[in-house]
Amino acid sequence: MNNLATARAMIDAYNAQDVDAYVAFMTDDACEANYRGDVVREGKEGTRSGLAAAFARWPQNRAEIVEAHAIGNYVLMREHVTRGPATDGSPLVEPFDVIAVYSFEGDLCSRVEFIR
Repeated sequence: MNNLATARAMIDAYNAQDVDAYVAFMTDDACEANYRGDVVREGKEGTRSGLAAAFARWPQNRAEIVEAHAIGNYVLMREHVTRGPATDGSPLVEPFDVIAVYSFEGDLCSRVEFIR
């Protein structure tokens, strides 16, 4: 599987809210972070627990791939994200677009950075 196919499979797992399948595509020390900023979810386990909490809060959460490009060890995707109503009663999050930069080490994703 090439990096672009792997990143697409990660989004498929994300949309299925299958955190185990999502992190299976990641290195053990992978992370999710704001672009050039703070790490939001650290390591495979931090990503698993962080996504599980997000999916519990927004059970209708979904990311649609608008465009995707592979460049060397990177995949860039423009994603359209919708959350739906939150289970904790917090205000509705308006749909938003994000650029996600997936960095790869071999066949696994080592970092995902979000530009929003």
